[in-house]
Amino acid sequence: MNFVFLGMPGAGKGTQAKIISKKYDIPHISTGDILREAVANKTELGLKAKKYMDEGALVPDELVVSLVEERLKQPDCEKGFILDGFPRNVEQAKVLEDMLSRIDKNLDAVFFFSLKEDVVVKRLTARRVCSKCGAVYNMLYNPPKVEGVCDLCGGKLIIRDDDREEVVRNRLVTYNKETAPVITFYMKKGILHTIDASLSVEEVTKEIEKHIGK
Repeated sequence: MNFVFLGMPGAGKGTQAKIISKKYDIPHISTGDILREAVANKTELGLKAKKYMDEGALVPDELVVSLVEERLKQPDCEKGFILDGFPRNVEQAKVLEDMLSRIDKNLDAVFFFSLKEDVVVKRLTARRVCSKCGAVYNMLYNPPKVEGVCDLCGGKLIIRDDDREEVVRNRLVTYNKETAPVITFYMKKGILHTIDASLSVEEVTKEIEKHIGK
């Protein structure tokens, strides 16, 4: 079972990837996690990526693809995988296709988490992070017991820079320009399933499993 999860930031891809990963015992692979792990382990590719990350530059597509390929060759991916946050553009989607063919794998399904932009902005700007322990809260769905204070350590809750409204809206402009065409790419392949991401977490999981069952 090899899947790609696509959708705007805040559509719930990561939450569902964790649920499906645990339920079906297949790894949840986030490009962000891969980059951080490669840098922490000081692998050859990780050191190359670090140079770009230290400069605040985007890691080039070729390097990201190499890191993904390295990850998909690991033994825990034999039963399947969930790619979250990759591919980000049509070029990456084409390269992923070639790369999977090289390692004798293919995509079984691509899930697109559909959500209105205003809902995405509302969700992301409601996110709060503990400045001490990093615990994440959402003022809409998972608020702290005391406003502005972490339930776990009593630390101060902050709004991350990338969760501020103007930044969120800029991220959505980038998403619509680069990632939205990937949806059309996979629709033409006949493997795209659109999921209503405005449903509850439990309902979204059920919708995904309906398609997995088929």
